[in-house]
Amino acid sequence: MTKVVSLSNKAYKMLKERKEEGESFSEVIMKLIEGKKRVSLTTFAGKWSGDDIDKVFDMIKKERMLSATREIAV
Repeated sequence: MTKVVSLSNKAYKMLKERKEEGESFSEVIMKLIEGKKRVSLTTFAGKWSGDDIDKVFDMIKKERMLSATREIAV
C-alpha cells in the first residue's frame, strides 16, 4: 500500500541527497529510522575513551552538590 507524505523543499532535498541510485525514498527513510533505534545505556558502560575522567567526575560531583542546594521544602 502506498501513502502520500508532504515534505518541505528542504526536507526533500536532504532526503534526495541520501538516496543512492536504485534506492526508493521509502528505503532511504527506513534506513534512517533503523539507525535511530533506542540503545540501552548499559551498552556504553566502560566505554570512556578520554583521558580526563577525573576532571569529568569532579564536574559531576560539583553539579550534584549545586543541585542539592536547589531543593525547596513544600
